Amino acid sequence: MITLRKITLDNRRAIFNLEVSEDQRQFVASNLSSVASCYVLATNGGHPFPFAIYADEQPVGFVMITYKLTSYDLPTMADDAYCILRLMIASQYQNRGYGREAMAKILEFIRSFPAGPAQYCWIPYKDDNIVASKLYESFGFRDCGEIVHDEQITVLRL
Repeated sequence: MITLRKITLDNRRAIFNLEVSEDQRQFVASNLSSVASCYVLATNGGHPFPFAIYADEQPVGFVMITYKLTSYDLPTMADDAYCILRLMIASQYQNRGYGREAMAKILEFIRSFPAGPAQYCWIPYKDDNIVASKLYESFGFRDCGEIVHDEQITVLRL
């Protein structure tokens, strides 16, 4: 069973050590870098939600959800919207359905509107990341035609 958990003093190293395969590193920042980005966002008016992704009691991935990004060029629908800025499942845990289960939990969390109301959730991704694109599309995300920092923007109406 997949759960989203806070990153704590006890689990932080395990989360920081999770990595994607070498050929996927071009698509996602390290978890340590992402957690550092959360600090920057939080101190600049944003609302980051970093979570460890667990399969039962095993940490298998990381997600960084944000609300009201302030430090980035943003797509047009981004005001008062949630963003799944980072999502990764470590290489040794891929192809087990964890990404799909995690996405369901992530959207459940977002739809609880923890930082405020929103009409949209958006995800930036590299257009050659076919696996991610298919996952997002299967949950109803649709490309909006915008490109920000060389990444496609896919959007879901909440």
